Amino acid sequence: MEEHFKKIGIPDGHRLVGTGMKALGGRKGQDIDLYFYDEVNVVGEVVASYEVSDSTGIYPPHCRTISAKKVC
Repeated sequence: MEEHFKKIGIPDGHRLVGTGMKALGGRKGQDIDLYFYDEVNVVGEVVASYEVSDSTGIYPPHCRTISAKKVC
């Protein structure tokens, strides 16, 4: 999960709260999972939401790709 947080990159004092996960399963040799996070500021308000795609190769060498996008 720490790798997801690094990929999103939020300001100091903010935190990420996990809101869900969806396993898409194997597609084109990749096992893909989607993770959803809310960015919360220092007073507890949600200021943004993110979707993180975490993909791992099914076959050796089992490469891993993580990408994040802001959804609102």
